[in-house]
Parts: sequence; C-alpha cells; structure tokens
Amino acid sequence: MSNDHSDIIKEYIGRLPEALIQEVQDNLPERCGKERLKKIMAKVEEEYISSLAAPGESVGIISAESIGEPGTQMTLNTFHFAGVAEMNVTTGLPRLIEVLDGRKTISTELMTVFLKKPYSEGKDIKRIAESLKELTLNYFLSEIVMNISEGHMKIVLNQEKMDLVGLTATNINDTLKKAVKAYNFKLDKDNTIIVTQSAKDKDIIQLYKLKEKIKTVHIHGIKGIKQILPVKKGGEFLIITAGSNLKEVVALDFVDATRAYTNNIYEVEKIFGIEAARQLIINELMKVIEEQGLNVNIRHIMLVADTMCMSGRVLGINRYGIVKEKPSVLARASFETPITHVINAAMAGESDPLNSIIENVMMNQPIPAGTGLPGLIVRVPKKGKKE
Repeated sequence: MSNDHSDIIKEYIGRLPEALIQEVQDNLPERCGKERLKKIMAKVEEEYISSLAAPGESVGIISAESIGEPGTQMTLNTFHFAGVAEMNVTTGLPRLIEVLDGRKTISTELMTVFLKKPYSEGKDIKRIAESLKELTLNYFLSEIVMNISEGHMKIVLNQEKMDLVGLTATNINDTLKKAVKAYNFKLDKDNTIIVTQSAKDKDIIQLYKLKEKIKTVHIHGIKGIKQILPVKKGGEFLIITAGSNLKEVVALDFVDATRAYTNNIYEVEKIFGIEAARQLIINELMKVIEEQGLNVNIRHIMLVADTMCMSGRVLGINRYGIVKEKPSVLARASFETPITHVINAAMAGESDPLNSIIENVMMNQPIPAGTGLPGLIVRVPKKGKKE
C-alpha cells in the first residue's frame, strides 16, 4: 500500500472498528487512486454510522419482537433425519427454546468431525468412523453363563466383533479389571473370562447384579458417541456423530481440531471459552432461523448471545439465568416469583436506582429511552432582570 493510501486509512483509525478497516484494505481494487479511496472510506463511515443504534433506542424490545414474531411462524416438523434413524436432529422452535433457555441437557447432541488429509479424501474413512463409536462389553458378548454351584460367572466373547476393532480377549480382560473392583477376572481358553468374587462368602445375588452392570462397561471408542455417519460434503469426507465428546475427539491425530463442531454450548464453553460459546449460540440460532426460511437480522441474535454470555458464563434467558443476575429488584420481580424477590431484597436491604425501562413503567415514570432519556435544565430568570 502506498503512503497516500496509508495516510487516508490512518485518519479513520479510532473512527471505524479495526476489523472494518482491515476488510476495506483486503478488498480494495488493484488500481485505486487517492480520490477514489477517500470516497470509499467516506461511504464506509457513512454506512457504519447509519448502522449504529441511536442513544436511548430500545434495542432489547426491538430484538425480542424481531425474533419472537417470526418464531411464532415456525413449522412443527421438529426433527429431520441425517441418514439413519438414530441421527435425528432437533430443529425449529424446540431447538430455539433449547438454546435460549440455556439447557445443559439437550435433546439431540451432534458433532461434526472434520478430518486431516489423507483421511478427508476418503482414506480408511469407515475404519476411522467405527473407531469413534462407543462400544460397551454388551457389543462384544456372545453369552454370559452363571455357575451357581461354584459361585462364578463365565463371559464368552465374540471373536468376529473383536477382530473388527482390533481388540483381543486380553485387552477386554484388562479393561474389566480396571473398571470393576472387588472381583477377580481370569482369562480362560477360547475367548472366555471367568469372574469370581474376592470375598470368602459367595453372594450369588451380588454376582447377578454384576452381570447387568458389567454389560455397560466402556471397552472401545469414545464415551458419549452413540452413532456415527461418514458423509461427503463439498468434496471432503467428514463424520457426523450422535452424542458429543469434544475434548477427546479434538485430541485425536486424524481430526482437524480447528474445525471440530458440536451443538453442545456448555461443552464448547468449558473447552474453548465464553467467546466460542457466544459464537456457537449465534450459529445455532441463525441455523434454525435460516432452515425455516425466515429473515431475522443477525444483530438481534448477536444481542441475545451477548446478553446470555455477559457474566462470563452461559446463562439461559429464564429466572435461573440472566434474570437472577439483574441488579434491579423490580426487574427481577417483574419476571417470575415476585414476592420471593421482594422479600429477599428487603431482607438484604437492597435499593433500586430505577435505571432501566421496566422499573420506571412499574413506578409510572417516564422511561429512560427516546424523549425520556435527556434531562432538560431550564435557567430561571431572577426577578427584575430581563433575559
């Protein structure tokens, strides 16, 4: 960039956001003269200023109406299938409510796992996908035989299923030893494991309880991933999973950790931080709105995401989330359980400065928005003097 260009750009530092200035620099035409650049920057500044909210504008109410009105028009086909029956995806209004409520347990957890080359080109895609799927002992069982007279249990393993994932009976025996204490596991011939009790008195009831418990022991794959689906999108192979375990998936060598995606907001917050969680809230809400063919300006969604994340952790828009964090007693009382809030505030000796809209509406005073925002100071003339 020439000196003339950099001088013009410098004038706008502080007047425009750095990201916007950088975007202009990246997209300038090849032969851009000084006068043309001045016109471009003036137009960018004009557009930027016109996009800002005016002081005292009720952005919260505008956003609420702009999201709520199209939200009532959402269709009720709330699930779509991604290839197999187990991979149903919650969409529409239920997903919107799920995100805005900040629910920690969501109805359908999904991950999109992007792969590094050469796996993204299709190499060993089925084997890699299968290696992610959580497999419990139940998957590898042929049968469990109870021997009541001798007080032990025999686990018979399926050799074909072990071969599919490259495991041996010794691997499974070692895993069971670590997972279940107070029992002895001994590898017998023909893929058989003998389970005996450590205690002197043989309690057959405890052995029967163990029989059911032992089936759920995690043997192979990544915990939480119930189903896998390798797909090809945009010329590359990736894996969609039902269930989510971001921490373990991004640690795998063949996974592109920079693009790993989960729809679990709290998992993203825990691993990548609050900014990543904020971006995920925006992405998930916009995805639902766009799937329904609705048009909502992204700035309304960004305001909601900012509100949910402003305390440094994700909070739902409910009485247990952001409403509980409000400094105003009357604002908290206006939402739900008003008597509880008023009593608690009285016991703590709280005061309310009436800074927001809802408190002033309740007190029948002008709201601090629009014409109610500025305060007028009138100079009163003294007697005998003309102004």
